[in-house]
Amino acid sequence: MKISKVSDIIGIINKIAPASLAESWDNSGFQIGDPSTEVKRIMVALDPAPDVVDSAIDSSCQLLVTHHPLIFKPLKSISASNPQGALIQKAIKNGLSIVSMHTNYDIANGGLNDLLAAKIGLSAFVPLSVTASTELVKLIVFVPTDHLVQVRSALLPFASTQGNYRDCSFSAGGEGTFTPLAGALPFIGKVAELANVMEERLELLIDRLQLPKAIKSMLAAHPYEEPAFDIYPLLNDGEKVGLGRIGRLLKPLTLAEYAGQIKMNLSAPSLRFVGDSEAVISKVALCSGSGSSLLRDAARAGADVLVTGDIKYHEARDAQGLGLALIDAGHFSTEIIMVNDIAERLGLALNEAGFKDCLVEACRSETDPFLILDC
Repeated sequence: MKISKVSDIIGIINKIAPASLAESWDNSGFQIGDPSTEVKRIMVALDPAPDVVDSAIDSSCQLLVTHHPLIFKPLKSISASNPQGALIQKAIKNGLSIVSMHTNYDIANGGLNDLLAAKIGLSAFVPLSVTASTELVKLIVFVPTDHLVQVRSALLPFASTQGNYRDCSFSAGGEGTFTPLAGALPFIGKVAELANVMEERLELLIDRLQLPKAIKSMLAAHPYEEPAFDIYPLLNDGEKVGLGRIGRLLKPLTLAEYAGQIKMNLSAPSLRFVGDSEAVISKVALCSGSGSSLLRDAARAGADVLVTGDIKYHEARDAQGLGLALIDAGHFSTEIIMVNDIAERLGLALNEAGFKDCLVEACRSETDPFLILDC
């Protein structure tokens, strides 16, 4: 049975949320530990807080995966006399490595903001503030007509999504010729004889980062000893990624009704909202955690409301001036949903990679640091 290492887990994490997506000011990724450490147990949590680190150690975990980084700003020293230094030392002494998935997971398609959008009832949502788009290439391969379905099926999982459409490809028939040379083992034709074959020209758009895997899959499915294929760089924008999301509710609600629905769906102990409680909400912008920097993006996009956390007084006034409603569901409540998502996805990915002896658990000890006083 394959034994996973910290470096293997980092590789899986980078497939879920590529490190290249992280904001320049962020410190996502490997925080502390030894990349070569064998991992048999992983804990997933929102924060690398002292009680979470203790819980991971008590559960005999070798790796803690968190959303928020343990080390955010450069450290001048690591001293047990301050909380952060003591926590770092405790983790190292107990063989616990720590990796964070922060803004790369916020931004990634299928990441935290997509998770939040689905949780609060949005459909057909897209990035609110685009930060990057994938680089596309066109892969063209020539396939014998009776093997088209086989090769296309091997390539479609790597085809770039085009808006709301996936599995996009094109094929056209024609005649191919080749003469196998001495030493060849042709699938069709004979050595030293010109072969005329009815073939299909199969074309797909592929994310450049996915190209090596796509070619490997294509070669495994193709019947030819030496398939003919071309790769063209493109100026087309690929799949867009970015901060926040914007989409629509399936059914319009009043601001008060929608705030109540969000409170229930996120199990938030409380929330605040800004705006007319009877205003009709249809188009919704959101940003998990602290997203007040996207106020104007939401207004420009025509959103009726921005759902986020950590709204300050003057930001609420700014929203009023923009005619934009706000729902502050809290930093914790809009992000704690990542724990179960990542625990499940890591578990499935590890199993698919053959690391069946590695267990993943969700941390259950985390609570919102803010308490609500009920009078």
